[in-house]
Amino acid sequence: MAEMAPIIVFLFVLFLLLGTGVWVGLALLGVAWLGMELFTLRPAGDAMMTIIWRSASSWSLTALPLFIWMGEILFRTRLSEDMFRGLSPWMARLPGGLLHTNVVGCTVFAAVSGSSAATLTTVGKMSIPELRKRDYPEQMVIGTLAGAATLGLMIPPSLTLIVYGVTINESITKLFMAGIVPGLILALMFMTYVGLYSKFSKRYAPAEEPRMTFGEKLANSRFLIPVLLLIAAVIGSMYLGYATATEAAAIGVIGAMLLAIAQGSLNRATFIESLMGAMRTSAMIALILSGAAFLSLSMGFTGLPRALAEWIGSLELSRFELLMALLVFYIIIGCFLDGISSVVLTIAVVEPMIRQAGIDIIWFGIFIVVVVEMAQITPPIGFNLFVLQGMTGHEMSFISRAAFPMFLIMVLMVFVLIFFPDLATWLPDNIRQTAAR
Repeated sequence: MAEMAPIIVFLFVLFLLLGTGVWVGLALLGVAWLGMELFTLRPAGDAMMTIIWRSASSWSLTALPLFIWMGEILFRTRLSEDMFRGLSPWMARLPGGLLHTNVVGCTVFAAVSGSSAATLTTVGKMSIPELRKRDYPEQMVIGTLAGAATLGLMIPPSLTLIVYGVTINESITKLFMAGIVPGLILALMFMTYVGLYSKFSKRYAPAEEPRMTFGEKLANSRFLIPVLLLIAAVIGSMYLGYATATEAAAIGVIGAMLLAIAQGSLNRATFIESLMGAMRTSAMIALILSGAAFLSLSMGFTGLPRALAEWIGSLELSRFELLMALLVFYIIIGCFLDGISSVVLTIAVVEPMIRQAGIDIIWFGIFIVVVVEMAQITPPIGFNLFVLQGMTGHEMSFISRAAFPMFLIMVLMVFVLIFFPDLATWLPDNIRQTAAR
């Protein structure tokens, strides 16, 4: 019973603070401070100052605000319009037609953004009016956009993978490489669903697109060249071992600025807006990370993670059973917390379990990102649902139903990862590493 006391106190105070609307980062700091005061002899103030400084001074964390800034700059360019013009001629003849521009457009922008919300907003502001004009089913327009936008969390540069890597002290570059193949496979699964829906649904009757010659398609593809060059510069520099994640982020910011200048989208106002947007998002994530680091220290002093790991070990769960338990666990907390908060809040407890079970840390990073992606489209806190509600004006219940098939596809992706782990581990195991984390 004594071992249960810290758990009860931590959970009660955490949900009490979150329920009153306190910021997640401040709630984590408050719970950790109370835990230190009640269950340890170490001065809570000194411990908090030390751990916050240590968590904030991580060099790997430098990549986070840079990638966020890159996405903010690109959000203010004509990238979405150019992507639609470049992709639509190639997508129009596929089963499902221009709905594929949602999936492919999100996949492309995810490779230069790292944020699910930025991906959703950038692609959606162009694709939703165009697809509505062509009489595509509203439920599929919203559902494919909600699901495909979550690829911003997996395909590098991924903010969630950066946070996971910093929290668990693992190579950001390796995690980025691990996310490429699963991200592309998940995009193909979304596209397969679109194709099957178009074949078997009687309500699917969009307007016919005019046919284009191969030369005309190639001519339209020139609009994709800038973003593809930016992707090659950011991802290629890491893949070939020429840059660390932080250096690649700096390359991305410079490339995004050059792209915005070339399009005439960058002026004093948009520059300041992008900088302030990146600062607000980075400060929010940094506060959450600091709170999570202090909470991890507090729980460590109480012996809670070790006790939970020993308890899980005593259950003698197989690797598959443990992963199923974690899948259900993260789906549940994803209904109430955003993805980054879910990762940093739980990793101190989960890490000893997965290490004891012999689960690869890099692979588990991709597993947890897929599950966190589900949280973006699950009510009541699914952030993508709120963004889509603001963009479309639909009720939350309609948007949730539209996104549900994508949720099931992500569940299927979890099982694909479990049964084919090399999808996540082969690339990082075979790339040439030249830089520290």
